[in-house]
Amino acid sequence: MTEGIKPTVGRVVYYTPASDDPNYAHAPLAAIIAQVFTSTCVNLAIFDAHGRPYEQPPTSIRLVQPFEETPEDGPFCEWMPYQVKKPTGSESGEVAAGTETIGEAAAVAP
Repeated sequence: MTEGIKPTVGRVVYYTPASDDPNYAHAPLAAIIAQVFTSTCVNLAIFDAHGRPYEQPPTSIRLVQPFEETPEDGPFCEWMPYQVKKPTGSESGEVAAGTETIGEAAAVAP
């Protein structure tokens, strides 16, 4: 079984509303995890495209893990691309300072 990213309160995710939601615009919305039920079920604070918070956000939203297919229709949320673990081993894809070689070492003048 593939392990997903552990959701925690305060992390930002993309939220895709259901197609019948008035805020549906074929693009994900910003959301913050407000409560975690399981690794695939969360409550969110959701913001529309103007940055206004949803007054009555839906609850128990499916969190799609990186190895899962996204549903045809919302509501669901998913991790942003930079949060998904890269071959470097970090979620952001960054490597620790001083561990990356950037070409040949420069010769030091005598």
